[in-house]
Amino acid sequence: MSIKSLLSIPLLLIFMSGCTLFRPSIQSQLTPMEMTRIQGGTFTMGDVFEEGNDDSLPLHEVILNDFYIGTFEVTYQQFDTFADVTNRSRPRDDGRGRGSRAVVYVDWYDAVDFCKTYGYRLPTEQEWEYAARSGGLNHLYSGTSNPDSLTHYARYSDNSGAYTFDVGTKRPNDLGLYDMSGNVSEFVGDYYPFFKTDPDSIEYYPLDERGMRVIRGGSFNSSPENVLRTYWRVGVLAELGDHTLGFRCAVSADER
Repeated sequence: MSIKSLLSIPLLLIFMSGCTLFRPSIQSQLTPMEMTRIQGGTFTMGDVFEEGNDDSLPLHEVILNDFYIGTFEVTYQQFDTFADVTNRSRPRDDGRGRGSRAVVYVDWYDAVDFCKTYGYRLPTEQEWEYAARSGGLNHLYSGTSNPDSLTHYARYSDNSGAYTFDVGTKRPNDLGLYDMSGNVSEFVGDYYPFFKTDPDSIEYYPLDERGMRVIRGGSFNSSPENVLRTYWRVGVLAELGDHTLGFRCAVSADER
């Protein structure tokens, strides 16, 4: 065999295995996600407005380290790309459009998988409330405590036309985060305990047998009198994915 033939063998092997050697990583194929760094601190979590919401009591002090959270809710464009590169079905859109619209019809497990693929996770319930309240301020809604100003910050029952919108079309809160009240209700990483009976049970990723998960922030379908409030908590089955449920991702600052 000639020297030329011998030299060609490694090249042929590289060519034949090129699909494996030069295949881009999954992360490199994902649509970028804007994250905002949140300075940690101490805040009082729960119904600080004393509106009698037993599910958000007792008030308790929470200490948080710095973390990052999605500036916007996850969009159809981002989730569609994730679905394509991980060989899963794209979620339905009811003919309302995709692109920059907040993704819906995803369940808690979909949200966890999506964030994990980016190297992130879902925010804890404490992180979510702290961020929605602009660093633990006593804001009734994300960005304001004035119901008359809410329309400038949120898509909700009074101004949404009963469907979700592109993310970031309303004003951000003081930390630069959009749609923390309204547009879509957001899954967080925690299972759903009652503070009164289980105040110390909040954790990052709960045991699978605890099937209820917390959602926060309210949606385009929500009323200012309840779930749009920054402290309001709702529990849903982890497997539930409907036209009101979406999410955003987070990550600890020392893990990014």
